[in-house]
Amino acid sequence: MWNEGATFVRFAVVGIGNTLVDFGVFFLLTSMGMSYVLAQICSYSAGVVNSYIWNRTWTFRVQEKASAQQFFQFLILNLLSLGTTVVLLQLLQLTGLSLFMSKVIVTIAGMAINFIGSRFWVFSSERERGRR
Repeated sequence: MWNEGATFVRFAVVGIGNTLVDFGVFFLLTSMGMSYVLAQICSYSAGVVNSYIWNRTWTFRVQEKASAQQFFQFLILNLLSLGTTVVLLQLLQLTGLSLFMSKVIVTIAGMAINFIGSRFWVFSSERERGRR
């Protein structure tokens, strides 16, 4: 279990870096008049490749050679997470919650989806997939 904890800590560190980029791009674009939905798509996309490289090599320490299938799975997972965060952001904005608090909530939701999907689908080893 300790290994899972260390993996989650590494995931969180990478996530902090991606979150800083995400928030920076999001609030820069919205301050320039871009809609929050389009800004969310752009800001979320800004960290995808960086996230893939860092999570693959450092967080989950994948030893197998990178494959197009793995990157495709990563993209699918991130599109699912992006879709979820956009819908949730719109719903939260309908409640009158501040844009900042809405963004914090959708970021946490996106992080949970990405960790579970990355750990058990995208970056799980062949050996681990065979056990399930």
